[in-house]
Amino acid sequence: MAATPATLNVAHVEAAAKKFREDYIKTKKQIQKAIVGHEEIIDGVLMCLFAGGHALLEGVPGLGKTLLIRSLSEALHLQFNRIQFTPDLMPADVTGTTIVVETEHGREFQFRKGPIFAQIVLADEINRATPKTQSSLLEAMQEKSVTVGGTTYQLDKPFFVMATQNPIEQEGTYPLPEAQLDRFFFKLEVGYSGRAELAEILNRTTAGTQPKLDQVLDGPTILEHQQLVRRVVIAPHVQDYAVRLVLATHPQGELATPMVNQFLRFGASPRAAQALVLAGKVRALLDARPNVSIEDIRGVVLPAMRHRCLLNFEGEAEGMQTDTVLQNVVETMPVDVSVAA
Repeated sequence: MAATPATLNVAHVEAAAKKFREDYIKTKKQIQKAIVGHEEIIDGVLMCLFAGGHALLEGVPGLGKTLLIRSLSEALHLQFNRIQFTPDLMPADVTGTTIVVETEHGREFQFRKGPIFAQIVLADEINRATPKTQSSLLEAMQEKSVTVGGTTYQLDKPFFVMATQNPIEQEGTYPLPEAQLDRFFFKLEVGYSGRAELAEILNRTTAGTQPKLDQVLDGPTILEHQQLVRRVVIAPHVQDYAVRLVLATHPQGELATPMVNQFLRFGASPRAAQALVLAGKVRALLDARPNVSIEDIRGVVLPAMRHRCLLNFEGEAEGMQTDTVLQNVVETMPVDVSVAA
């Protein structure tokens, strides 16, 4: 009996989902050759990659943020550039600039591409640059293009920005503006290593050995996986749950909790809902499920929304954490679809 087109399509999707899981695991294993522990952070970065978003890693110096990103670049067959953000860095140092060159036909203007023209860009210590320089990333992160001198240049895909910042140093730093933060798919908080993990770090780094990472993925394969993620099914009631979570962070809104009204000045944007759904789809694929569950959405609320909600004066004065408010939203949000009338 010949297979119907529908059967072939289902078989194709299942094969693509299996390859996605295999490639995800292979990439993760390569990163773990260099990074000890921080499994949630590694998963968060890979979710950003396969969902087509960007990642912001926050943590004190020396926790392996930059090493994690460099390890990911080594595991992928993609062009990688690192930009060290400093107070004197100018926008042209990021995007590139037009210069005058001598040719056989005389002097000509030519555009020299900046380090933003790569597929993986490490924006190291991004909050050390001035807001003017930080803003040079906005178009690239959203539109995957760069405009200089009235000419727009398309960036190669996939395009993935990973930024790091130090949460405790204030002198000589410029907090990221809300518009910039909103363009990061996840904000991942990198914590300290435990006793066993720190011992393993010493074993790996003080014995004169250097792990060799293999390149396991290329650009076209990553783009295929990103397209597959968007084909994962999400039921209306699950999508509505993600919508209600976002609306519940809006102070004085219909779904706002008392804690939100008391401690938040602004809630999450529509990009937060997009991040919840796309990250949920990645989790569903990794769990070999054909659709997104409520638990998939719950599992990504903090990294998807913590940088999109702003505390008010009372929240800052009382030392309230955005994560605490978001956890309260998740705990009090009914799952029953009948609530979303």
